[in-house]
Amino acid sequence: MDTQESQPKLYGSVLIKAKEIMDYLLMQPKSPTLAELSRGLNSSKSTTLKILKTMEHLGFVRREEETKRYVLGTQLIPYATKAISSFDIANVAQPYLEKLRDETGETINLGIPVNQRIVLVSKLESSNSIRLQSTIGGSMNMYSSAMGKAVLATYSADQLKRFLDTTDLRPVTQNTITNQNELRHDLKIIQEVGVAVDNEENEPEAFCLGAVLKKDTQLYGAFSISTPKYRMTPERRTGFIRMLLNTQHDIQEAI
Repeated sequence: MDTQESQPKLYGSVLIKAKEIMDYLLMQPKSPTLAELSRGLNSSKSTTLKILKTMEHLGFVRREEETKRYVLGTQLIPYATKAISSFDIANVAQPYLEKLRDETGETINLGIPVNQRIVLVSKLESSNSIRLQSTIGGSMNMYSSAMGKAVLATYSADQLKRFLDTTDLRPVTQNTITNQNELRHDLKIIQEVGVAVDNEENEPEAFCLGAVLKKDTQLYGAFSISTPKYRMTPERRTGFIRMLLNTQHDIQEAI
C-alpha cells in the first residue's frame, strides 16, 4: 500500500502543534520553561510562545509567574472528566472491578495507554486499602507500572523497539527496571503467565499485579490490584493472580 495514500490529510498545523505542547507538558516530570519547551519540540521560541499565549488565554496552559514554567491548565479538567465518564471500557468493567475490590480488599485500578504512558481512568479503593499516589486522570510510566508492562507485553517486536527507542527508562524508585534487556526479559515472562508484576517499581512499598483487557486484536486497556508490599504474602499473591485472571476473562467476555 502506498504510504502517502494511507496517511490522512490533516488540517490546522497550529492545532497539531498545540497538541504536541500539551503532550510534552504531560510527559515531563518537571514543568518546563519556554526555552525547554522550544528545544523539546524542536520549534522556535517565537512560534512556541505565540501558541502558548493563545493556549494560556483559553485556559489550556498556565504560566507560573515566579518560576516562568508552564503547566497544564485547569480548563482541561472538565474535558478529561467528560472523556473518562463516556469511555465505554470503564462502564463495562466497573461491576467486575468492584467485585474484585471487594474480594481482595485492595485498591483496583483501570488505565488506558495514551502517548506511551498509562492514564488512570478509574480507581476503586476499599476500606482496607492504603492511599497511593496515583490519581484519576493522572499518568504513569509504561515500563514501571503493572498496567503499563501488561500493555507492553502485547506489543509486536517493532512496536516495542519504537517504544524503547523513544523512551528514556528513568528510575522512579530503586527497583525500577532501567535496562532494556532486563525489561525485555520481564515482558517475556508476562507474555508466558499473563500477569505483570510491579514490585515497588513505580512507588515505594507498593506491590501491583496487572493484566490487559484485549479482545480479538483490540486493546482496550489494563487493570491492576495494588497492595502494600508487606501484605503481599505468597498465598495472597497466588489467590490474587487467580482472581485477576478470572476478572480479566469476565470483562473480556462482556466487551
